Amino acid sequence: MERTGPTVRFSGLLAAATAAVLAAGALVATAPAAGAADVDLARNGGFESGLDGWSCTAAAGAAVSTPVHGGTKALKATPAGSDNAKCSQTITVKPNSSYTLSAWVQGSHVYLGASGTGTTDVSTWTQSSGAWKQLTTTFRTGPSTTSVSVYTHGWYGTPAHYVDDLTLVGPGGDPVVIPAVPAGLKTTALTSSSVALSWNAVSGASGYNVYRGGTKVATATGPSATVTGLTPSTAYSFQVSATNAAGESAKSAAITATTTAGGGGGDTKLPARALVGYLHSSFANGSGYTRMADVPDSWDVINLAFGEPTSVTSGDIRFALCPVAECPNVESEAEFKAAIKAKQAAGKKVLISIGGQNGQVQLASTAARDAFVTSVSKIIDTYGLDGLDIDFEGHSLSLNTGDTDFRSPTSPVIVNLISAVKSLKAKYGSDFVLTMAPETFFVQLGYQFYGSGPWGGQDPRAGAYLPVIHALRDDLTLLHVQDYNSGPIMGLDNQYHTMGGADFHIAMTDMLLAGFPVAGDTTKVFPGLRPDQVAIGLPASTQAGNGHTTPAEVNKALNCLIKKTDCGSYQTRGTWSDLRGLMTWSINWDRFNNWEFSRNFDAYFGN
Repeated sequence: MERTGPTVRFSGLLAAATAAVLAAGALVATAPAAGAADVDLARNGGFESGLDGWSCTAAAGAAVSTPVHGGTKALKATPAGSDNAKCSQTITVKPNSSYTLSAWVQGSHVYLGASGTGTTDVSTWTQSSGAWKQLTTTFRTGPSTTSVSVYTHGWYGTPAHYVDDLTLVGPGGDPVVIPAVPAGLKTTALTSSSVALSWNAVSGASGYNVYRGGTKVATATGPSATVTGLTPSTAYSFQVSATNAAGESAKSAAITATTTAGGGGGDTKLPARALVGYLHSSFANGSGYTRMADVPDSWDVINLAFGEPTSVTSGDIRFALCPVAECPNVESEAEFKAAIKAKQAAGKKVLISIGGQNGQVQLASTAARDAFVTSVSKIIDTYGLDGLDIDFEGHSLSLNTGDTDFRSPTSPVIVNLISAVKSLKAKYGSDFVLTMAPETFFVQLGYQFYGSGPWGGQDPRAGAYLPVIHALRDDLTLLHVQDYNSGPIMGLDNQYHTMGGADFHIAMTDMLLAGFPVAGDTTKVFPGLRPDQVAIGLPASTQAGNGHTTPAEVNKALNCLIKKTDCGSYQTRGTWSDLRGLMTWSINWDRFNNWEFSRNFDAYFGN
């Protein structure tokens, strides 16, 4: 969240996060001679039929007639922002077989590669190519590999590049057959409203369907899923099937799981649809100061912005009202406290938000952890607050090298924050409200990149909120990721989504509710949250931050997520009828914009 105007730092972060991954395989291999039975398996490798057979990100252009290497067409693709203009194709192959991948390219920093080989994925690239140049690499498939993805892409900030005459030469794959029935279905976690499931991976499966009581309720790309929206203390029957291009297997043997008795982070007497906003209480900016008593009744959760540390590593958090010299209309301490009590009497929740754009907090030591608990407790007690909002940004959270599993973090800043929040929850009890407002870089980007990565060199902040959210999910009241000031993010459809319209909020929110494999590892799946734990985070006006979304587009996103209508090209993994609501930065900016954001919320939900 920002004190002043918007800042955009995502593109640089994403480039840093991906550089090591993409450069790791950057060696040109010598192509062996093709065997007598080998054939070219690539579909439309000369792009003579446009992009038929290819899946391309938004920046990838189209087939053009000049320049070409062979035939009459070639691919032209232009990287834009954080999109490297990737085009890919999934090809059926044989296990334990050798393949040669080749393409002719023109342009600087053009990549060619293959993933999902079952052995060592490969890539090759050319740094600069003013004329057509052939890139070639080879790989061998694993013992159970039946398909691979071949791809090309450029590099961030570079001009358009061209690709033509792409081939994958090797033995043709066997016809796709319906996969076997999944085995080993079991329960891995239970809450009062969700059941996490896992099962054995099925060879040749491209996805899985999850059934509850015979009705399909979820889909998954890997061998695990979390079914949400359940009733406490209730027994449910589950089955799973495997799918691929040939069809769907029979359902597995059924198992029964019983949800827990309730409680947890959602049991805080919030309305079924909640509106959350940040109130600039400690500073002024172009939006002007808004007194607590003047906050309209539309707002159900009011986050006081901000509590900030005395130093980055002290853990000692301080909060004070905006100085009179900066905010001439600021109320007195007594008036402020009285207004908080009045809001609470009307059923509203008032929290202290820690961090923001300028409040870097690194709990790198147990001393800082303890200071955090003590100082935050003092703020809560002084103002009689209902709980805590964690708005750690910038360099507050990062993962140490080797910390690769979000389920068991080892980085001190992560471990100490989790411990501190659990201590606060234990002190204040079940009515303690806990919310979080991370940026997409720290959450949804974890679908592609996590920490410094398996080879090092990625941005260690990528996905760094995931272990915090996961460890505190039973205490978490609301997660409202900031769907703004963000670069393009890959959704569960493996396409990049860009902020500013309904599509971005649909894709980003669906990831939180359906869950996703972290860094593509299907053995490390972040389980989806309950819909009542999730709100969509948006800027209240064009002045509040990059990625402002018009009321009409906000309503489309709500229609898709809650009713599964107006979804556009993205298909959600579920119908999230219990989605809690919306969050905005900020109440002040909404007032500046004639309350457009909150008025639209009230109109949509009939408040």
